[in-house]
Amino acid sequence: MLAIGACSAPAPPTFDLSAPRDFGRAAALGGGQLAVSEPLTVQVFDSERIIVKSSSGEVSYLSGAQWADRLPKLVQTRLIQAFENGSRLGRVGRPGDGVIADYTLGTEIRRFEVESGTGEAVVEITARLIGATTGRVASARIFVARAPVAHIDGPEAARALDEALSSVLVQIVRWMPSRVPGAGNS
Repeated sequence: MLAIGACSAPAPPTFDLSAPRDFGRAAALGGGQLAVSEPLTVQVFDSERIIVKSSSGEVSYLSGAQWADRLPKLVQTRLIQAFENGSRLGRVGRPGDGVIADYTLGTEIRRFEVESGTGEAVVEITARLIGATTGRVASARIFVARAPVAHIDGPEAARALDEALSSVLVQIVRWMPSRVPGAGNS
């Protein structure tokens, strides 16, 4: 009976990320089609755990909090939704979703953490626009955003990381149209 009780411990609070809806100016709807790959990342970010990094560089997981899914999958989903919300492309989706892509957007999560020393959430994502027929990188850029964290706990860390991610996603959506033929101007 004790073993059964131990297995039914409540799950830690679960947090989700959001896709931005406000891009600051009217978006041009274009005809370009884009496939958004799942972001690459190192093992420490490829989980549901929320990362806290100390000023000495030590990485730990925030206890009592988790993401709604693996971080790369959440970021991919919110990136696709950001493009849909910004009406920047004719069609956007995952590879294999039936999108006949002109380009693939390859991304890498370099940082997605709360810095305990500075009290900031930091999101850093690289983006590479890759020609679907050539496989060549047409354009690449690093996007970074920070947001203050009042207290390093689950709700506050998730809020600040969501704010920083939203800023990065807006930057990526604004950057994209001038790179994809038929997507309009930014």
